Order: sequence, then structure tokens, then C-alpha cells
Amino acid sequence: MLENLLMEAAVKSESGFPLAFTLVYVAGFIAAVVGGSIAWYNSKRPAGWEGAERPNIVPKINTEASEEGDQDA
Repeated sequence: MLENLLMEAAVKSESGFPLAFTLVYVAGFIAAVVGGSIAWYNSKRPAGWEGAERPNIVPKINTEASEEGDQDA
């Protein structure tokens, strides 16, 4: 009898994954990729990428360290 109640409760509560949660996960993934890409392009270049140009769509983020380096040059 208890098994039947548990089975009925499991069947009734199984309505699929809510769309709102899926949208939150997708939006979070896109935000993480965009933020990570901007951070990567603004960081020091890895070996072999020193001469690579920054894409026009990536904004330049000025920090105190990069401003001091720009003034010395």
C-alpha cells in the first residue's frame, strides 16, 4: 500500500524540467562564455599569441597595472 502511494506521488510530480530553469542555465552559460572571452582577450597573451590583435567586438578594460605600463612606453 505504501509502495502504491509513493508510485502515484512520483508519477503525479513528474511534469518534466521547467522551462524557466532551462532558460536560466542557457543564459548563465552564455554570460559565462562572453565574460570569460572578454577576460581572456584582456589578459596577457599565451605563448604564440603575443602579436595577435584584439577583435573589435571585445572592449578594452583599463586597469591600474595596464595604465602604468602604457605611460612608461
